[in-house]
Amino acid sequence: MRKWMVIAALAGSAATGAVAAHAEQVIDVPGYADFLAVDGETVWSTNQGRVERWSRDGKLAEVPMARPCGVMALADGSLWVADCKEGAVKRVDTRSAKVIAAVPTGIANPQGELNVVAGAGSVWVASDDKGVVSRIDPATNKVIAKVAVDPGTWYLAFGQGALWAVSSERQSLQRIDPGSNRVVGRVALGAQPGFLAAGEGAVWVQEQGDGTVARVDPKTLAIMGRVKVGANLKWGDIDTGDGKVWLRTTDDQEFAVIDARTSAVEGRFGKAAGSGALRYTPAGVWTTAHDAHRLTWWPQGELKKAGQPNP
Repeated sequence: MRKWMVIAALAGSAATGAVAAHAEQVIDVPGYADFLAVDGETVWSTNQGRVERWSRDGKLAEVPMARPCGVMALADGSLWVADCKEGAVKRVDTRSAKVIAAVPTGIANPQGELNVVAGAGSVWVASDDKGVVSRIDPATNKVIAKVAVDPGTWYLAFGQGALWAVSSERQSLQRIDPGSNRVVGRVALGAQPGFLAAGEGAVWVQEQGDGTVARVDPKTLAIMGRVKVGANLKWGDIDTGDGKVWLRTTDDQEFAVIDARTSAVEGRFGKAAGSGALRYTPAGVWTTAHDAHRLTWWPQGELKKAGQPNP
């Protein structure tokens, strides 16, 4: 059953910055709603034993799956989902909401912290913790290349002309050339790097152990600066859009917004709700809070009116 709620956020402390008052729409989602992929005005979410498609009016579809995990990708009319139990990438037809292919790739992190991403006409997944990223051709549903990367590489993003890969174990960001399927650049990161986004003129990486977001020049791989957000950034999510970096956090607030031009934290929204995911759209932002069993829609108009910078 769907339940809408209008919540007034409480003011934050000076240590964490101002938390703005705003209106959000909350949808109760039984189970463990987690990672998200935006599909027009709807959104796909991983859950226990299934992936689900939601709109602001309720659930539209459900696709059974052994153990969907990690960030999903949309490409070629399909949703591409890692299945941590079966060690495969499942291809879901978005019109019929049915699995139409399973690509046996292996999964680098069976605990589920990883990304499936699309770019350069392919779908990519970290497939072996020893250091392999697999490249899938959507035309054949087969692995067409395997890229040697640093051990412990789980996190991927595509953008700024390259595939980007983060190894938390080696504390590295790697630039992969999709033309040669090789790592062509590497930069050292801070403590426990995790999810990343390539957009708004940079590559942005959560340094979870340090509570910072590293801003990396996609051409030179120089670290142009770091944004301090909190004591840590463990188990969150990150996206870019509208000149901003959108950061799902576990502590202090539900998500924070960073100005991509100035690297300043310009707003903090909602009360801390444990771990979850986030995806930006021009109309609004979707977040999940799996421990609270909810999916939340944050309208852009309300965010723009309510956003307050740090004191």
